[in-house]
Amino acid sequence: RSKREAHMAGVLESVNQRTKLVGENRLELLLFRVRGKQLYGINVFKVKEIIQCPRLTSLPGSNRVVRGVVHIRSGTTPILDMSLATGGPPLEEVAGAFVIITEYNGATQGFLVASVDKIINMNWEHIHPPPKGTGREHYLTAVTEVEDHIVEIIDVEKILAEVSPVKEDISEGIINDEVRTEASTKKVLIVDDSKIARKQISRCLEKIGVEVIALEDGKQAWEHLKGIVDEGERPQDRYMMLVSDIEMPEMDGYTLTTHIRANDAMQDFYVVLHSSLSGVFNQAMVEKVGANDFIAKFDPDVLADNVVSRINNG
Repeated sequence: RSKREAHMAGVLESVNQRTKLVGENRLELLLFRVRGKQLYGINVFKVKEIIQCPRLTSLPGSNRVVRGVVHIRSGTTPILDMSLATGGPPLEEVAGAFVIITEYNGATQGFLVASVDKIINMNWEHIHPPPKGTGREHYLTAVTEVEDHIVEIIDVEKILAEVSPVKEDISEGIINDEVRTEASTKKVLIVDDSKIARKQISRCLEKIGVEVIALEDGKQAWEHLKGIVDEGERPQDRYMMLVSDIEMPEMDGYTLTTHIRANDAMQDFYVVLHSSLSGVFNQAMVEKVGANDFIAKFDPDVLADNVVSRINNG
């Protein structure tokens, strides 16, 4: 095997260790470069494989970020230029580039990057929201530091929403007038580090008629919930439910749920974990941390169904 292949094999072997980190507020980041020396990160959970860029077949009429498609096994996978997707120039050296094949929201896509660096094991506590006002936070959900280098963690959900917008309308028949009337008295707390995801979830819930309070990470949510208890109130008396992302800077959704279940005043709080991570694995984790439900992102009908059934039964 070439040195490069051996390096990739080593990178992917550590992917198999990933499940051991869950519930400990840890994650593994795959570090890569798009152009120049700047390091970027993507959660290993989302990565299916890393390949050298094969020949791309162009796709007429596609978004300019899509450089083409590749035929991997039985499917056709769109390849997105990570440089173009984050506001930069197109990647020029495609032949020597790599493709990170990922799975988000039930769909497979590849990201074209200049080089792949390594995988590092991190604690979410060391991963922070992007600094405001840099202009770059537009495409980032978080930043961290590795060996004195700033690593920027890309908001992949934003890129995907721009390249192939998801359906945001709720289908007929899910919401009726009775539900709308009842919903108008309810509040839902949502937590997600992706700005686009917060917008999508808020719009969906507002169509049902509930009031939405949106926070940006698990630590913010935990401080907010503790504050409610300190005021002598229970979160479940203020909010009908919590809809939380899993991957967030400072504190992930699993850890947030574990904290909620360990607190006497919050034990009955209804928690739904909402994530683009794979469903089968999550079902086991949901039970482990004590969440009430798990739903995959982003299907407005599934989310609306979940909230409506909570209105009807809660």
